[in-house]
Amino acid sequence: MDVKRVKDYLYWLYYQYQLVTCSYVLEPWEQSMFHTITVTVLAMVAYTAYVFVPIHVRLALQFFSQIFGSQPQGAV
Repeated sequence: MDVKRVKDYLYWLYYQYQLVTCSYVLEPWEQSMFHTITVTVLAMVAYTAYVFVPIHVRLALQFFSQIFGSQPQGAV
């Protein structure tokens, strides 16, 4: 891959991000605060999904397996 094309593509993605969030109108210190808060919130969402979603999926599968009448694995 061409390094310049990758650099241009990343710059374009960042530009799109600024347009969507309207952060291009903020002052530099406001932009840094906004980006810090955004990254922090996204990191917390990713961590929460990583920790709690598998537990909820397992519980949902157990619940639906009991409803539809399949035997639990320990009974076999």
